[in-house]
Amino acid sequence: MTYILNIETATKNCSVSLAKEGKTILFKEIAEQGYSHAEKLHVFIEDILKEAAITVRDLKAVAISKGPGSYTGLRIGVSTAKGLCYALGIPLIAVDTLQVIARQVAIEKGLIIPMIDARRMEVYSAIFDAQYKVVKEVQAEVLTEESYAELSENLYFIGDCQDKCKTVLTKDNFHFLPHFVFPSAKEMSELSYEKFTKSDFEDVAYFEPFYLKDFMFPKKG
Repeated sequence: MTYILNIETATKNCSVSLAKEGKTILFKEIAEQGYSHAEKLHVFIEDILKEAAITVRDLKAVAISKGPGSYTGLRIGVSTAKGLCYALGIPLIAVDTLQVIARQVAIEKGLIIPMIDARRMEVYSAIFDAQYKVVKEVQAEVLTEESYAELSENLYFIGDCQDKCKTVLTKDNFHFLPHFVFPSAKEMSELSYEKFTKSDFEDVAYFEPFYLKDFMFPKKG
């Protein structure tokens, strides 16, 4: 029986799921204004394992949402995942955060554009087609009125920065889906299982989150 623990902490949503054979069977999550990942993550993991009546020894792998996203959130999630993998001697799997968001939406035609808020009018974004294949790789971009103007398909924007996006992305083929805001570990299950079956694992000792941009510490004084 292949149990994989999925951890998603790239945004305000602290999310954990347990998957069996690539299907989510349990998940717990909470999205709060003040990041509570450090307090909630281990509790969620313990609760899910207890509810499933298994122990960490039953896990075949741990999957982490690798970013881009919050520096602090990613560090907490990755540290937890690496600690479990190292202690249990099991593989570490990394899943792209924007792909996790995209998996929340089902469309027949058009393009899915998941975004994660950065500073000011900057976002982390990617483009996926209706089958979740990558059309445009992850990038950091500053939004303007000309962003995505070259695309004539119906575009579906999701993520935690839709309000600011609406101020500049106003074309008729632009659609915002306000119910899809944060990535969730429950959408990681299929992705992590696919990587597990291909033995697509990370080096536990050297893996680092995908920050996309260097983290900038505020200057003193």
